[in-house]
Amino acid sequence: MTDLNAIVSTFSSEEQQQFIQFLEKKNKRKDTKNIQLFKLLVKNNLSSDALCTSLYKTNNKSAYHALRKRLYHAIIDFVATINLEEGHSIDMQLIKYILAARAFLLQHQYAVAYAILNKAEVLAQEHYLFAILNEIYHTQIQYAYAYPKIELTTLEQKFKANQKQHYLEDQLNLVYAKIRQALNPSHYKGKPEDFEKLLHHTLNEHHISLQESLSFKSLYQLMTMVSLSAFVTNDYLKIEPFLISTYNKLLSYKNTNRQLYYHIQVLYIIANTLFRNKKFTDSLHYLELMHQQMHLNRNKYYKVFEPKYCLLKALNCNYTNRQTEAISIIKSRNTKNNDDLETALLLSLSLVMFNMQATNYKSALRELATMHHTDSYYESKVGLAWVIKKNLIEIILHIELGNIDLVDSRLLSFKRSYYPYLKSINQQRVLTYLGFVERYYKYSDSVVSATFRAEVEDAFEWVPSEKEDIFVMSFYAWLKSKMENKPLYPITLDLVKQAID
Repeated sequence: MTDLNAIVSTFSSEEQQQFIQFLEKKNKRKDTKNIQLFKLLVKNNLSSDALCTSLYKTNNKSAYHALRKRLYHAIIDFVATINLEEGHSIDMQLIKYILAARAFLLQHQYAVAYAILNKAEVLAQEHYLFAILNEIYHTQIQYAYAYPKIELTTLEQKFKANQKQHYLEDQLNLVYAKIRQALNPSHYKGKPEDFEKLLHHTLNEHHISLQESLSFKSLYQLMTMVSLSAFVTNDYLKIEPFLISTYNKLLSYKNTNRQLYYHIQVLYIIANTLFRNKKFTDSLHYLELMHQQMHLNRNKYYKVFEPKYCLLKALNCNYTNRQTEAISIIKSRNTKNNDDLETALLLSLSLVMFNMQATNYKSALRELATMHHTDSYYESKVGLAWVIKKNLIEIILHIELGNIDLVDSRLLSFKRSYYPYLKSINQQRVLTYLGFVERYYKYSDSVVSATFRAEVEDAFEWVPSEKEDIFVMSFYAWLKSKMENKPLYPITLDLVKQAID
């Protein structure tokens, strides 16, 4: 049976209201029960039998399952409609051009049709949309006999060159998919692959030579794969030389004004990697290069990347003793409606962290209150790692605020929801850390003892500080501040400084 509960749980409050309005317009009969079923599913507290009885007053399973099926298809229609209405991408525009051109071709309006196709070709080339270019060239070739101005030989050359690029893109996509699968925690079960070996093997399997085929788009795909390896292993130092050297090689023989979108993405990945390696000056240098690219082509991609730029700049400021500036960067932004959801949530959680480090606990709580969706919703949007960090931060914040009942409930919920997963991916130190957090919450006086400190020292498998994840350091800094009875932010900066020196 389709898991409607899981689907419905991904809807925001606004999307729930929009869907109800969508159903109201669609329903032709007043006795349709799809809205009732949807509202019951939103509450997510009834079994299948209870839902059936609530809707029909009897155990009418056949009617209930038919209703679920109709609701499922209505959800598909709704999601598709919303995305079409919001789809202002260049892909949508080009598809419209192709459809319009084909309509004019059928009406023998060849000059008009080819003018539209030529415009579509320029746009598709600019954005490296090889699949759409294939459709454009196919259409141009199909009707070339009827339009003498077309040079078929030139068109054939462009078509074949595009086919090669399209094939390479498909192969890189397969490589990307295979490596992502190999790096999935459920696949490697706590024993991550040797990334370089995996990468070279997969590239060779698909006969891809990066020296011959590298573009900013392919470099972005490759860097994304490499960054995933670093995320899995928490070893950003290992990938840093590869990212920078490959980028510099690409600059030496590519026009940097082309593929601007992917050029900006590449610079962001490098800047983020340097930040994670605590090389803040270098990170800010590449961030400035990113900012310069964002202003090109009349600020074409400025709004798209402004949230990520602000996030990374704020993080660099926060860990270089410019906390007030870091908070101001996020709070003073006036373009929040342009944020993609993942970056918006990272910005919000970073602001919560900054305020907690500054002991602005009420401000942190206000920001945390804006994240009012369920964990399952956030997991579907930004992944489980973010959800776990958010829950840990929430537990610590309520401890600082003395919200005893909330701490107890959050601790219990965390254990039920995430202990099995964390054990399955061999993340024992998260569980160990939470155990010490709970000890402090219940017996705060004990954490300043030498015994407690020795217990903490023996409990973790310590990573060299230059390799340690900066956010893991931040969580540990909170525990260390309690053990030493010192303010959190100076302790955090001191731990980071020790890793740099």
